Amino acid sequence: MRIGCAGWSIPKAHAAAFPTEGSTLERYAQVLDCVEVNSSFYRPHRPATWRRWADSVPADFRFAAKMPKAISHECRLRDCDGLVAAFLDQVGELGDKLGWLLLQLPPSMVFDASVALPFFERLREHHDGPLACEPRHASWFTASVDHALRQLAVSRVAADPARVPRAALPGGDRHRIYLRLHGSPRMYYDAYPPAVLERVARRLRRAPQAWCIFDNTTLGHATGNALALQRMVHGL
Repeated sequence: MRIGCAGWSIPKAHAAAFPTEGSTLERYAQVLDCVEVNSSFYRPHRPATWRRWADSVPADFRFAAKMPKAISHECRLRDCDGLVAAFLDQVGELGDKLGWLLLQLPPSMVFDASVALPFFERLREHHDGPLACEPRHASWFTASVDHALRQLAVSRVAADPARVPRAALPGGDRHRIYLRLHGSPRMYYDAYPPAVLERVARRLRRAPQAWCIFDNTTLGHATGNALALQRMVHGL
C-alpha cells in the first residue's frame, strides 16, 4: 500500500511535516513513499534526470510514470511503437524504483479492440511491471473490456470524480489497484473531507496491492490529504 501525490511539491501549509534539508524530492520522499510523475506526459526527460530522481530517494520509494500524450492523445495508441520504446528506455533509468506506468486516455477515445488490445499486447512484450490505464470514455466501462484488460494484467484506474459510475471502481487486474483522486467537487482544487478519506482507507486495506495518488494539487490539498490518509491507514 502506497500513498502519494501527483508531483512532489511541498506547500508551505504542510512544510512542517517534512524535513528541512535536501532537495524538494529528497524531503518529500522521507515522508511519503511514492509519487506520480506527470511531467513525462508533456515532455521527455533525459536519462540523467530519471537517474538523479532515483538516486534522490530511499530504496523502498517508488515512482509512477505517466506515459506521453504523444502516445495517448496524438497517436491515440496507433503506430507509436517507437515512442513507447523511447519512453521505456527513459523510465528504465529508475531501475527497481519504477512502480507503475500510467496511461491516461483522452475523454473522446472510444474503446476499439482492434487498436487498444494490440497496443497493450505489444507493451506487455517489453514491460511486465504494474500498468494502469485511466480511460475516460463510457465505452471502456463494460464487462467485456474489463475482462480483456484483466487478461493483459492492465489495471483500470479508479478515479474521482468518476465520469460514469463504474469509473469510481477499480477494473481490469484487481490484484493491483491504482486510485487517482483529482479533487471533488472541483477537480484539482478541492480537498477531500475526513469521511471520504476514511472510505478510501477502508478500500486500501482490502486490496492486495494498492496505490492512492492525490491530484488535487492546485491549492496544495493533495499533500494534506495524502498525509491525513497516511495517518488513517498506518495509525500514525
